[in-house]
Parts: sequence; C-alpha cells; structure tokens
Amino acid sequence: MKASLTLRWSKTLNLHHSSSVLSRSVYTSKTFYDSLPFFSHTNHIHNQNHINLTQKFQIHVGSAPIMAAPFNSERSRAPPASPLPTPPVTKFKIGLCQLSVTPDKERNIAHARKAIEEAASKGAQLVLLPEIWNSPYSNDSFPVYAEDIDAGSDASPSTTMLSEVSHLLKITIVGGSIPERSGDSLYNTCCVFGADGKLKAKHRKIHLFDIDIPGKITFIESRTLTAGETPTIVDTDIGRIGIGICYDIQFPELAMLYAARGAHLLCYPGAFNMTTGPLHWELLQRARAADNQLYVATCSPARDTGSGYVAWGHSTLVGPFGEVLATTEHEEAIIIADIDYSLLELRRTNLPLTKQKRGDLYQLVDFQRLNSQ
Repeated sequence: MKASLTLRWSKTLNLHHSSSVLSRSVYTSKTFYDSLPFFSHTNHIHNQNHINLTQKFQIHVGSAPIMAAPFNSERSRAPPASPLPTPPVTKFKIGLCQLSVTPDKERNIAHARKAIEEAASKGAQLVLLPEIWNSPYSNDSFPVYAEDIDAGSDASPSTTMLSEVSHLLKITIVGGSIPERSGDSLYNTCCVFGADGKLKAKHRKIHLFDIDIPGKITFIESRTLTAGETPTIVDTDIGRIGIGICYDIQFPELAMLYAARGAHLLCYPGAFNMTTGPLHWELLQRARAADNQLYVATCSPARDTGSGYVAWGHSTLVGPFGEVLATTEHEEAIIIADIDYSLLELRRTNLPLTKQKRGDLYQLVDFQRLNSQ
C-alpha cells in the first residue's frame, strides 16, 4: 500500500515495570473506528481512497516498578493495610479432605481422623476439613450433635480428636466446622489447631445461610444458629490464614479485611448445595482469590443424594491470579496440592491492585482493628 493512502497514529506509553523492554504493536481495525464519531467522520471523508485507519501502540517497559496511582490508595483501607508478613515456609502441600458424612457421629470422627492421617502421609502440612463434618447438615441435627468446644475432652470429642492428631502428626489443621454449644446459643464453628496440638483460633460463622428459592431450596440457618461476631485471622506454621465458613465467602468485604491484615491464604470449609453450587461455588472462590491476590482453599462434604441437604462437593484450591490449581468432583476424595507463597509478591507486582485503589472514592473500614488502636 502506498504511504499516501495509509493514515497511522503512533502513541508511546512508558510504563515503569521491570528491567526488560517490551515493544508491542496493536493494530485496530476499521470496524472499530467506525464506531467512534471522529473516526467514522474521517472514514466517510476518505472512503473514496479506501484509507485503512490503523493505530499503533508501542509499550516500553522500563526498569522501575509500577508506582501507586495518585489517589491516596492507602486511604482506601482504615486502618492502612498491614504488610504481607514473611511466612514461616514458602512452599508446602495442602490436603483437602472431602468426606462423606453420616448420622453416626463416632463414625464421622474416626473417618475424619483417617482422612487427615492419609493426607499427612502424602506430605500435607496443612489439612482442611469440610463444613459440618461430624453431623448431618440440618437444623434438627445441630442441637443434637453440638459440642462444648471450650470445655474440651469428653464435651467435645470432635475437637479433641483434631488436637490429638495435629500434635501427633505435627501438622496444622483447619478443622472444617462443627455445631458448637456455648451457653444458650448454637454456632457453626471452625477450629484451627497448630502443629503442637493447641487450639490457635475459633471462627464462628459470621453470615448465616438464610435462603429461599421457591422450587429449588429453602434453608434458614438462623432458626437454630447464632451468627458469629468476629473475623478470624491466625498465624500458623504455614502462614497467616483468614477463616470463613461457607456463606461467608459470598461477602467480599470479609476477604478484603483478611487481605488488609496480611493473609496469605483464605480457608472456607463449605457445603454449597445443588442450586447455588453450580452457579456460585467456583465463581466465588476465584473472585475472592483474584480480588485479593492470595490463595483460597475450600472443602466440602461429599455428595449424598439421600440426605435432606445435598452438598455440591468440588473442593478446590485457587491461586492468587484466580486460577484453579486443584479440584475434584462430588465423591469422597483427598486432594493434595502445592502452595507457593512466592507467587503472591510476583502477582502483586505484575498487577499492583493494592497500589491502585481509589482512596479518594471509597474506603473499607476494619472496625475491629480500628477500635483496638
């Protein structure tokens, strides 16, 4: 094509990013420009000459890192975000134990212990159990199977087992969740045990699952359970973990609080159902991971089509770019997957979301931290 018949705009963008230099040419078609008033008018004028409008972008990547946008990004979080702490380990294996649950509580406890031992034998340093793994998932069952976790020993055989096996195997356990009795209240509670067998944290489900989709599913957790009041983040032998239970994953603000407190990993034992599972389960996991650029691990009970509440299954590990690293179907399974925390800083350098938040437009307030200062 003759030069006189070619109209070209050239624009150079200097983005300070890394030590390498990347030149990339992007050619935009005539169809695209026809949708823009100015270019549509230009095309009309020069249509007789069949002028091809091409825009060329050359992106030069320099040696300095991308800087924060001038919008007071730190003001988007109050208090300001905590720096990502250096984890005790960089790489480790996580085990997700997708378990079948029966009305036999003793069997459920023994079965969970066996699964934990198998995961540890395959190298897992962190094991995650499902939501309500020692009891059928029903409002009728919660009061019957509930345990007094604080009393321990015979009053809480499920957590006693978790304490014993974590100490024996020298692993960290995020113990799914069980119904907890405390005074006159019942909670859906997750206990985290360290490699020394000691209880490191206890998370009571904050957002209760009250849902009514006619012809699909109706479940009102608040009929029996009391909502927890405290976000839970805990330092362990394998890094800083934020804890949520099932429906907690639906609320991005909680995950944002955990990210602002320096979490490396979010763990959500959950039991999504056959209606919300196919729609939201993987979607929400990937969203929480991508939004906050950290790892998200979930663990569900295996599917039992004969139970009153049928779980979706599909326990999953998602990486800090929202990529599915490991998953399974709905049957019983033990997933062993690798976590590499070095990817957190890499992804946050690749795409510096935290430095680009609009503190002049919006703010996330962590009231628990704010009031403690």
